[in-house]
Amino acid sequence: MKGKLYLIPTTLGDTSINQVIPQDIQELIPNIKHFIVENIRTARRYLKKVDSAINIDELRFYELNKHSSPNEISGYLNAIKDFDIGIISEAGCPGVADPGADVVKLAHEKNIQVVPLVGPSSILMSLMASGFNGQNFAFNGYLPIKANERAKKIKQLDSRSLSENQSQIFIEAPYRNNKLVEDLIANCSGGTKLCIAVDITMESEFIKTMPVKAWKGMDIDLHKKPAIFLIHREK
Repeated sequence: MKGKLYLIPTTLGDTSINQVIPQDIQELIPNIKHFIVENIRTARRYLKKVDSAINIDELRFYELNKHSSPNEISGYLNAIKDFDIGIISEAGCPGVADPGADVVKLAHEKNIQVVPLVGPSSILMSLMASGFNGQNFAFNGYLPIKANERAKKIKQLDSRSLSENQSQIFIEAPYRNNKLVEDLIANCSGGTKLCIAVDITMESEFIKTMPVKAWKGMDIDLHKKPAIFLIHREK
């Protein structure tokens, strides 16, 4: 194969490119003409932000979402016989809590070289800032939506954090953030520490770790804000 599959990081919000994307990567991106993306419109906007001189009309985009079939995904990599291809996530690093992982898996099966590039990951950055165990942690994605299943899962993660000294990390749809905080307070042990990381890398960034019982009196509105939640319970 002539080409490589580059995993291109993006900003986590309205953040300066120079603040979170290394210069070497900014210089590499304009050389790539084929992109696999979640959303073509936002990908185009991001590329112009990286380099305003990029001619968007010269680029080829392949859309990757929940409607993409395995056959379509396989076809996206055909161009790599002659060109490099970049994967762009909606936010952060491709392949991490992101459908780009399906393309990366297929690339390995096809013996295509995969090149991860440095950029912001809200999962790792929130763990760094939490004060929790960074040697043993688990990212659990989204918790169940149904109230009884969610309560059960939260209690399981709380217990697992204690028994295995393992930091538990999860996310939520932004419009359900406030409800998740209520559920965490209701179902975690009072001594369990909860870290809430909001708007990471942005001017409005808020990251705070406190015992669950201390969060009860906090007036915090997370509605429709990108957030990461972490819990850790020590013996």
